Amino acid sequence: MTDKHTLSVLVENKPGVLARIAGLFSRRGYNIDSLAVGPTEHPEISRMTIVVDVESSPMEQVVKQLNKLVEVIKIVELDPTNSVSRELMMVKVRADTETRGQVLDTVQLFRAKVVDVAPDAVTIQITGNSAKLADFLRILEPFGIRELVQSGMVGIGRGSRSITERTIRPVPVAVPAPPAAVVV
Repeated sequence: MTDKHTLSVLVENKPGVLARIAGLFSRRGYNIDSLAVGPTEHPEISRMTIVVDVESSPMEQVVKQLNKLVEVIKIVELDPTNSVSRELMMVKVRADTETRGQVLDTVQLFRAKVVDVAPDAVTIQITGNSAKLADFLRILEPFGIRELVQSGMVGIGRGSRSITERTIRPVPVAVPAPPAAVVV
């Protein structure tokens, strides 16, 4: 039996870190279902939210391997009951004069937002969990989906605690060498 696991991974904001982490999953034959990377409140640190579908015991091995990477600062598995997670989706749907009202009613029902309007289509932005986005698409499909783009999941723990509190080790910053003395 496999389970979806959501990992929140703090990493040094350096070139190649994403490739090394993705490669670790690839070498083990695990497909990453969702991956989102972005800066944190500390410019030298990025947070990766990785959703992967693996058994629990192999997941423990992957976490151990991730922890061995020098650029990885901390890994936390986000428990769905103690975290908040969202995805962003933009979908372009056919909406002519006959169907536009129904499409806009659906947008309002799902608390989505129209971000672009054309004579024969509307582009809609919606955020939510995977189930909400899937339900939204199911309702829009009869109108004709022209294009779709979806972000990876991002998540954060509930409450006031933060994974960055007391866990951030100083990231070495390259200090330029002083200029050489000029001998006259």
